[in-house]
Amino acid sequence: MSSLPATSAEDAINQSARAQFDAFLNEHREALNGCLDGLTEEQARRSLVPSRTTLLGLVKHATFVEKVWFDEAITCRSRAEIGIPATPDESFILDDDDTIATVRRAHREACEASRRATSSLGLDDMVHGNRRGPLPLRWVYLHVLRELAQHCGHADILREQLVNEQRPDVRP
Repeated sequence: MSSLPATSAEDAINQSARAQFDAFLNEHREALNGCLDGLTEEQARRSLVPSRTTLLGLVKHATFVEKVWFDEAITCRSRAEIGIPATPDESFILDDDDTIATVRRAHREACEASRRATSSLGLDDMVHGNRRGPLPLRWVYLHVLRELAQHCGHADILREQLVNEQRPDVRP
């Protein structure tokens, strides 16, 4: 077994559960951030569903998720102290100064901060800053992975809709 961190889920097959969790989380983080590849600012902000969900909003929300689960839950700091919205729904709201570059950078920085915050913790260590009460880091990892996977699926569908809008041979 290698002591180097796994770079992909496939590389982590024979590694520790922690390395596997980290690899899967990192793949989903990158996939969601990558949903903005090659888009214009207008496309990234385009609303294609009745909710506030846009591709840019999904990545902005993912930044919120990182900060809730790997800052608030671990440090016990309030959302106001962290500087994030009070509710998940508010985290999808795009400000005028949100761009693909700024939202991607904020997401990557939040992911790196999450890695640092959890680097000294084990999967069975308890975190105490969540409204549910103390939770093992393993549960937090599973919860975040579930949320990221769901949002990657949303992003796939929204990108497909954007691409198909530009192709006259594809009917909605």
